[in-house]
Amino acid sequence: MTDFPHNALSRASSSYLRSAMHQPIQWHEFGDEAFAAARAADKPMLLDVGAVWCHWCHVMDRESYDDPEVAAIVNEHYIAVKVDRDERPDIDSRYQVAVASLTGQGGWPLTAFLTPDGKPFYGGTYFPPADAYGRPSFKRVLISIAQAYREKRGEVFEQAGMVESAIARAESFSSGGKVSATVIDAIIESARKMFDSANGGFGGAPKFPHPAALDLVMDQYVRTGDEELRAIFVRTLEKMATGGVYDQLAGGFHRYSVDERWVVPHFEKMCYDNSELLKNYVHAYQATGDQFFAAVARDIIRWMDEWLSDHAHGGFYASQDADYSMDDDGDYFTWTLAETKAALTEDEAAVATLFYDIQEVGDMHHNPAKNVLYVRTTIEQVARQLNMPEERTSALLAAAKKKMYAARLLRQTPYVDKTVYASWNAMCVSAYLEAAKVLNLDDSRHFALRSLDRLLSEAWSAELGMKHVIAYSDPKAKQREVGVPGVLDDYAFAVIACLDAYEVTADLSYFRFARSIADTMISGFFDPVSGGFFDTTNASAGKVPLGILGTRRKPFQDSPTPSGNSATAIALLRLHGYMNDGSTSGATYLEKAEQTLEVYAGVAGQHGIFAATYGLALVRFIQSHAQVVIVGKDAAAADLYKAAVRPLAFGTAVLRLDADKVVARNLPPSLAQTIPNLPALRDAQSSDSKSRSFALICSGFTCQPPIFEAEELSRSLGSQAQPAA
Repeated sequence: MTDFPHNALSRASSSYLRSAMHQPIQWHEFGDEAFAAARAADKPMLLDVGAVWCHWCHVMDRESYDDPEVAAIVNEHYIAVKVDRDERPDIDSRYQVAVASLTGQGGWPLTAFLTPDGKPFYGGTYFPPADAYGRPSFKRVLISIAQAYREKRGEVFEQAGMVESAIARAESFSSGGKVSATVIDAIIESARKMFDSANGGFGGAPKFPHPAALDLVMDQYVRTGDEELRAIFVRTLEKMATGGVYDQLAGGFHRYSVDERWVVPHFEKMCYDNSELLKNYVHAYQATGDQFFAAVARDIIRWMDEWLSDHAHGGFYASQDADYSMDDDGDYFTWTLAETKAALTEDEAAVATLFYDIQEVGDMHHNPAKNVLYVRTTIEQVARQLNMPEERTSALLAAAKKKMYAARLLRQTPYVDKTVYASWNAMCVSAYLEAAKVLNLDDSRHFALRSLDRLLSEAWSAELGMKHVIAYSDPKAKQREVGVPGVLDDYAFAVIACLDAYEVTADLSYFRFARSIADTMISGFFDPVSGGFFDTTNASAGKVPLGILGTRRKPFQDSPTPSGNSATAIALLRLHGYMNDGSTSGATYLEKAEQTLEVYAGVAGQHGIFAATYGLALVRFIQSHAQVVIVGKDAAAADLYKAAVRPLAFGTAVLRLDADKVVARNLPPSLAQTIPNLPALRDAQSSDSKSRSFALICSGFTCQPPIFEAEELSRSLGSQAQPAA
């Protein structure tokens, strides 16, 4: 490709934008400069929204945006703007809705044509370089749109107005109502109907993981004992973990499967998918006791530790790309039969090829020699087929996995985007803390706390609020003088992570951070008129929002991360559970959570599994909040703690306190009024060697009598699980 002078993206911080700085397109970042240029030249804007991990974004870059002929058309007729959807979710979400209103679909790359003031009037996703499959070439589209803008200006602006109205309608929720458990039933019924009993998961191809739906199914199974619900999550999690959508060598999940059997994935790996699926496997272990799920959880952590962890500073990286070059489509992750045999001994290859279904023909339609590794059979069946003892078969497979992974590490490696986003980082922190608590993983606990401490020191300011980006990936990138402002997700997941950290450390500073961030979130994002939370704060006084950024959105569906409003409701309900001090804060948290749930009460059930996080928030709202408090630091306390974290109970927090340090000033308000006055605590604080560790089950701001034996605690917690009313 011919070298071109850098365009304006050389000044960008985002890896995705910087990857286009050499293109012949005169790209701009989304900002005042681009809009001023469009107005001055009276040209429409070409908006490209993509991500560094997005395969088809790279394809369109190579086929079109690297092409000097395409660039000549764009530069003559348009002001071109490129956006990183991970860096600017506020821009992406609004233009996704706009293009979906025009075409019925969205996705990445998102290609939108805008008036000079940023109002969309035409769009799509990927446009091919030549006419194909009944779709016009990108060049033809560019020329036609430019001609329409010149010659049919009135129709263009009329269309833009219609799109703007469609966006406003899409983001309005006028059907609020009373919060009802029937919504949970509707979401669960959607999960039952969509469940693929043969392959696991929901719906057909392409097949995405739905972690919140799986969590809600697990919650309802634990409460009801419904074996059909157990089959849904067990089948799904087993099929995913043994499929090609799971990296059988390194661990970790790819973003989704292009087939219904979970065999052939889109190979990019996202930290937020892996954080939520990590929690799924931990929760499945809690719900079933099956060590298989615990093993998968540890394996996800193995991959995240190796590839997505900033060991020097703390923090979780954003993603690993699918490809290492424009000419690669999953080559790094796939295997030919010849490559397999070259890496292994004859016996190892015999086992691995049967176990992972590695054949000469392969299973990837676009490259028949390549095989995605997935578990096709069992060790027992392989052993029988090879007439080999199972123990030897297992040993050969373990050796083969290690050798194949070592051989794969010698290949050119897909890019890891080392950007650290506040919201995704907080989600990973919560997942690690959950896994560490249940599976007793001290290293994971320590790294999660380091990562949260970094978030609180580098992204959070009580005066300025939250930043969306903690750190950028490219060391050559100029760091922004003013950080990208935090969106609702950044605040909500940070509050949840701080509460998780408080519960595993009993360090009240994390609880105070949670309150401070939540209070700022309420003041900046809450809609005092209709309830619920907007995804962005109000625009700066006197400054007109660019494009359609002035459109107010209250994100409600899980897509692909948990809904911001539902996560916010969960965060506020958890805070309320620690507040009983007579102040307005505790009432405010409960009131705001209820108002948020009411906004969507009339529509949530219609969205099925895409409203699953709303369902999880509703479970917490309907059930009395509870805390299990373990007081003591001896072996008995350790046993009590293990018993407390063993069952799956989303609405129950578990804390472990040192008896010598339990004073009111070290506790949140609700516990400060109860625990310091307990006779059992005074006994535990005495010098009497017979003083005993104990557990308290507190619910609705009252605590039951102390429990001293782990078995008794397990029985009591088992009786707490009741069907949602």
